[in-house]
Amino acid sequence: MSETTMAGTTGSPTALFDHACRLHQLAPEGPLPRDGEPYPDDALHDRRQGPEAPEDRYSVGKAAALILETHFAQESALPSDLADAFHDVHIPIFYNEHIAAAAERTDRERVRRTGHWLVRHGADRCSVTVGLALIAAVGTTEDIPLIQTIGLLSNRFGPLAAHALESRPGGVEALLWLAERVTGWGRVYVVEALCRLDSPIARPWLLRRACDGDFLNGYFAGKVAMVARLHEALADLSTDSEMVDHTGLLLQLMSDCGGMGATLAHYPHSAAVLEAHAHHVGSLSPTIERYYGVAWLTHYLTTRSPQTAGCTAKQQEALRATYLAVLDREEWTRAARAGLAAGDKRMRWLADHRAPQLRLRAFPDRTPDVEE
Repeated sequence: MSETTMAGTTGSPTALFDHACRLHQLAPEGPLPRDGEPYPDDALHDRRQGPEAPEDRYSVGKAAALILETHFAQESALPSDLADAFHDVHIPIFYNEHIAAAAERTDRERVRRTGHWLVRHGADRCSVTVGLALIAAVGTTEDIPLIQTIGLLSNRFGPLAAHALESRPGGVEALLWLAERVTGWGRVYVVEALCRLDSPIARPWLLRRACDGDFLNGYFAGKVAMVARLHEALADLSTDSEMVDHTGLLLQLMSDCGGMGATLAHYPHSAAVLEAHAHHVGSLSPTIERYYGVAWLTHYLTTRSPQTAGCTAKQQEALRATYLAVLDREEWTRAARAGLAAGDKRMRWLADHRAPQLRLRAFPDRTPDVEE
C-alpha cells in the first residue's frame, strides 16, 4: 500500500508538507524519489483539465490576488478559509507581481501567518503554492526550514522556494542544502538562483556538484562555469578528482546544450578548460562514467568545427589526440569492455554509434544490434 493511500484511510486529507517530510525522512541526504510524486492531491487534479493561464500574460495571478484581497479585507477571516479557495483559478508557480502586491498591501504579520498555515497544512497544491508566494513576499529567516521542506517537492514548488530563499539572509546556505536534494527542473531553479547570487560561499559547490548529469543541467552549465570562475580554479584539478569529473560533465553539457544555455562556442575559456581536463583526467583511474565522458568529448572534437568547440584548429587536434590516447590505454579499454559486457547502456551506445568513427580499441568491429 502506498504512503498516500495509507494517509487517506484516516479520513482526512494529507498535507503536502507532511508528505514531503515523510519522504525526506526516508532519504534525508538526497532527493525525494520521483520528486515526491504522486502527490496526495493527484486524484483531485487528475480529474480536471484547467484552469488554463490567461492569454494576457499580465493578467496571470490577478484572480488569485483578488481572492487574497477579499480575504484580507475581512478581519475575522482565518487562514483555513483559504484551504480550497484557489482550486478553480490559475495559480502561477513562479514569482507573480499581483500576488506579491496583494501580500504587501496587508499587515505583514497576518500575511505571514496565513502563508505559513497554507504551506504547513494545505492539502491542495494550489493553496500551498499561494501560501509559499505569501511567504516569499513577507516571510523572515524563521521561515527558511518551512521553505526548504516544501521546496523538496521541487517540480511544483522549486521556483518559488528558490525565489524566497534567494532574497533572504542566509539564503545561500539554505539554497545549497536544497540543491543537494533536488533534481530535474527543481535543480535548474535552485542552481540558477545560486548563480544569480554569485556568492564565494557557493563557488566550491558549484565547481564540484552543481550538475548531476540530467539533460536539464544544460540550462545552467555555462552559468556555473562562469560564476564559479572555473578557468581560475584549473590548478586545483591536479589534486581534486571530484572537480575533474564535474569539469568533464560541464564540458559535455555545454557541448550539447544549444538552445538551452551557453555552449562551448560562447564560453570564452573553452580551450583552456578542455586542455586542463584532457591533461588531468588521464591521471585518474578509469570508470565507465569517465570513459563515456572522454569518448563524448573526443567525438565532439572529431565531428565539429574548431569554432563550435571554442578553440583553434591546432588546439582541437591536440585535444582530440590527448583524449584518444587516454581512451586507448589498456586499463581504460578493459573498463569499457567490462561495462559493455555488463550491459551498460552508455558503453553499448558508444560501441554502436561512436566507435566506428573514433576507432576505439575497446570496441573493435562492433556491429549495431538489429533492434537499434
